[in-house]
Amino acid sequence: MDNKEKALKCHEEWNGKLETIAKSKVNSREDLAIAYTPGVAEPCKIIAEDKEAAYKYTWKANTVAVVSDGSAVLGLGNIGPYAAMPVMEGKCVLFKEFGNVNAVPICLDTQDTEEIIAAVKNIAPGFGGINLEDISAPRCFEIEERLKEMLDIPVFHDDQHGTAIVVLAGIINSLRLTGKKKEDCKVVVNGAGSAGVAITKLLLTYGFTHVTMCDRLGIIGKDYPNLNWMQQKMTEVTNLENAKGTLADALKGADIFVGVSAPNIVTAEMVSSMNKDSILFAMANPVPEIMPDVAKAVCEAVELSKLCDVVPDPLIIGVEYVGSVHVYIDALLLFGVDISCYVRTLVHNKH
Repeated sequence: MDNKEKALKCHEEWNGKLETIAKSKVNSREDLAIAYTPGVAEPCKIIAEDKEAAYKYTWKANTVAVVSDGSAVLGLGNIGPYAAMPVMEGKCVLFKEFGNVNAVPICLDTQDTEEIIAAVKNIAPGFGGINLEDISAPRCFEIEERLKEMLDIPVFHDDQHGTAIVVLAGIINSLRLTGKKKEDCKVVVNGAGSAGVAITKLLLTYGFTHVTMCDRLGIIGKDYPNLNWMQQKMTEVTNLENAKGTLADALKGADIFVGVSAPNIVTAEMVSSMNKDSILFAMANPVPEIMPDVAKAVCEAVELSKLCDVVPDPLIIGVEYVGSVHVYIDALLLFGVDISCYVRTLVHNKH
């Protein structure tokens, strides 16, 4: 039985990866009277006077909603809310297992921006944070920004920021191993969706100055056809030479490749054309842009990271997602401020 068959068998046996377990045991009438009526009225009255008390008397302080519309699930694309549920359940498992954070999968049967925003806004009182998941670009950018403006809890789109944090951390370590300096590195990011844009933004914030983004038709510049509004904004800070060409052209003389795009689109010849001690993060999921053995055959100093069983690094991503949300919620509780907009840079620049 291979891993695909095993995964299908396990999911059938689990019949869902999550369950609700009561912390308040009901073994007597008194237990019931305390956990439910009439005793439950006491915290209700306090919260009615001060909604912040919900963090003390309910699960709000340690619970996030994992929200998706199923429009950009892993490498599967727009598979809809029903098919997205196993992934959202899986993310909730990561929260619980790695950080003891409660998480609830919520798959919305709409891909309308306004309806998603309204739905999340209306369920927000029951959660300490919102984890947006697998929502396609460019809608994800607007959804996240507007929810941040209207809600008093952290809102975090992990496809953007979670991936970006892990990539930057890996690149920082790779630079130490190779002796390269960020100011001298030519970086190519392939894939101009939510993850690619967020990675590029964080790399620029960290101090990389020569970053080129590519997508299906090659190098993205000011003349690239059919760019969405976010991609257009990225042309103002990337590919400042307004170079044109294919992904192969972009990789010639490059030091770092970051792939969040499609399977098997980088060849051994492309890797050979990169600078000495090139750094590769091939992260298309579930099949990477180039397989590790293919890359290593032509390049001795290669760092590869991918979210599947070919290169087993999902633990890193899982811990980062949980850690980030923990930081956001804890900061909100301790200091009354949502630091999700800038903690990504502050925390990881220290390492």
